[in-house]
Amino acid sequence: MIIDFLYFQLLIVVLVIMLIASMFRILREYERGVIFLLGRFHKIKGPGFIILIPFVQQMVRVDLRIITMDVPSQDLISKDNVTVRVNAVLYFRVLDPQKAIINIENYLEATSQLAQTTMRSVLGQHELDEILSARDTLNADLQRILDQSTDNWGIKVTAVEIKHVDLDESMIRAIARQAEAERSRRAKVIHATGELEASKQLLEAARMLGQQPEAIQLRYLQTLTEITSDNSKIIVFPLPMELGKILQHITEPTGSPKDPQSPGEIT
Repeated sequence: MIIDFLYFQLLIVVLVIMLIASMFRILREYERGVIFLLGRFHKIKGPGFIILIPFVQQMVRVDLRIITMDVPSQDLISKDNVTVRVNAVLYFRVLDPQKAIINIENYLEATSQLAQTTMRSVLGQHELDEILSARDTLNADLQRILDQSTDNWGIKVTAVEIKHVDLDESMIRAIARQAEAERSRRAKVIHATGELEASKQLLEAARMLGQQPEAIQLRYLQTLTEITSDNSKIIVFPLPMELGKILQHITEPTGSPKDPQSPGEIT
């Protein structure tokens, strides 16, 4: 009997120690405890040392740090009917632990599913070129929509970043051909623009030389100077156009013979 009584006392002591140990909780700086009193929300405690009443109060821990969530790859069809596969990364944190625990069953799973459906619906409204080039705008749109949708859950979406956009091999080849054609078009436009500017400069130079004929002679002398400074055996001498006019004037006869059958002559 004495042994049984000692065992009973030992059991009571162990139960009391376990009960006292279950009363104490320590929450880290980034943690908060949502306290329920007989199943009803009581208050939010933490961080630090807190005491709970056994069997009367229950606590749910909530992490307030920014959570990084990988959004799985989603197959979607863009506005111009191109099938792409897109994945992203989501950054969010809990602002209101009460809403995050009471208003939603599992805020992590709910946020992940909402991010997947939102990404499909938003990116499906844009063309492929916008998805590839305007990522900053799309990230801002996704962040704004998700933040508004999760506000009732006590969650703040801080950023959404699109990571990869995967295309089919045929579409990659088509984009490469389009880029090559675009580069060829730009090269032709640049070449034509250069020809136009050069023609304008030549026309302006011709007008200036026409106003000052002495400038042509100076240009001749400069050309001769450049030729003589070279070690080439071939020397090209530019013939002035005025000299050709003078020679033509000299070679012409002073008077032309009169036509004997001219109607103005009397025979």
